[in-house]
Amino acid sequence: QVQLVESGGGLVQAGGSLRLSCAASGRTFSRYAMGWFRQASGKGREFVAAISWNGYSAYYRDSVKGRFTISRDNAKNTVYLQMNSLKPEDTAVYYCAANFREYCSGDGCFSTDDYRYWGQGTQVTVSS
Repeated sequence: QVQLVESGGGLVQAGGSLRLSCAASGRTFSRYAMGWFRQASGKGREFVAAISWNGYSAYYRDSVKGRFTISRDNAKNTVYLQMNSLKPEDTAVYYCAANFREYCSGDGCFSTDDYRYWGQGTQVTVSS
């Protein structure tokens, strides 16, 4: 199976930045588009960003556009989420996930049902 391990979470003041990393291992990982989701306490898991494995396309939820950037390094089998101008409402456990497809488009990027493998999550806390 594909194993995903997130890192880079922590405590940051509002307006600060963090970069999350998701390191992948396992066969045929390059076939998967990747996504980031987050889950705040007492709420459901929500889509944050997604990227095709070749980096040709990326998608973001409206509330993070202009602040977050998803990227990948194929040589390192790693996907990143650069988070700038963080807000308290960004506080959540952040999960990386591998899509069923190499490329995701339309609805195939945005639902938890579109992703086959999941990491354990990393906590991001933004204080005010």
